[in-house]
Amino acid sequence: MRIAVIQLAYDDREPVADRVTRAAGLVRAQAGHDLVVLPELWAPGGFSYQRWDERAEPVDGPFASVMSAAARDAAVMLHAGSIVERPSDGMIGPEGKHLWNTSLVFAADGSLAATYRKIHRFGFGQGEPLLMEAGDALSLLDVPDSWPAAAVARAALSTCYDLRFPELYRAQLDAGATLFVIPAAWPAARVRHWTLLAHARAIENQCVVVACNTAGTHSGVEMGGHSQVVLPTGDVVAMAGSDEQVLSVEVDMSVVGDYRNSFPVLRDRRLPLR
Repeated sequence: MRIAVIQLAYDDREPVADRVTRAAGLVRAQAGHDLVVLPELWAPGGFSYQRWDERAEPVDGPFASVMSAAARDAAVMLHAGSIVERPSDGMIGPEGKHLWNTSLVFAADGSLAATYRKIHRFGFGQGEPLLMEAGDALSLLDVPDSWPAAAVARAALSTCYDLRFPELYRAQLDAGATLFVIPAAWPAARVRHWTLLAHARAIENQCVVVACNTAGTHSGVEMGGHSQVVLPTGDVVAMAGSDEQVLSVEVDMSVVGDYRNSFPVLRDRRLPLR
């Protein structure tokens, strides 16, 4: 499987419309890949809390239209990162809020293949928990793989702060995941946690991890970069630095089944515990 990880950098000076156009151009430049991944909340701003309400849109809004066209033009499956979602039907969540942190994945024909509403909200009562509802459902989909004699890649979606909750990835594993796709807006102050936890999720679940972070500084927060692709063995296929960068890697997804067979640690799980 050919995977492109777009570690997008941005700051507060770049208009959102210009940023979306620029990112769409980067996606189109990845033609020939099977999967392209962008970071979390890169259009509205991962820490631009005060602008989220005005920048919110439905899953079929202007952002989706541009990203759908980019995926179709490049003929790639595109994880477009996440948006601040305001449902077009006026839906209100159980906590009385009307916004979600929602990831959008587009198929190579531009159709919307999957969505995922972020389950774990970062902010300790501020930011996401204050302004957004929590998602409550897993989201998995098959990723087409042009690799010769390709193994089926079953991708599970999560977002940024989710990475700190291993039980989510166990649930995805039990739902058949072989690939974790994790867009993020992870700050530089805790970038060591980002790299370490991505490795842990790969090793403990014997899955491939594709973790796409943000670069640059916005709303006074320096982002951590260090996007990475990690194999089930813990080996790192590629890791970015702290600036804008595109990682282009090839991963033979049969490594998942092969490693699970040769080192069958998952068979020794002892559940449920009392």
